[in-house]
Amino acid sequence: MKKTFQLNIEGKHPDRVLEATKHEIRKYMQRQLRVPLPAGVDYWDWDCQFGSSADTAVVAHYAAITKLIDALVASGSTSFYIALVAKNGVRTARGPRADDQDDAED
Repeated sequence: MKKTFQLNIEGKHPDRVLEATKHEIRKYMQRQLRVPLPAGVDYWDWDCQFGSSADTAVVAHYAAITKLIDALVASGSTSFYIALVAKNGVRTARGPRADDQDDAED
């Protein structure tokens, strides 16, 4: 999904338009999560970009999208750009925790 959302639509309340855009983003993410995983992939990860326009968009974490939208609306912006692209995610093994290493030394 690469889209610019307009928040001031004539004849519609801005708060309802804002909620509708957030709903559309969540719905897109849920739909992508239902796509079967390819072989060798553990989960769907996201490449996210967010900004007031496509030119000013910066990399953002997908969990912070709604907070970024709220902050942009609070600053008075009338539109925003979002790019959400699902990508393959593969889990990697973690090293031993620092607590475990301290116990091993005793």
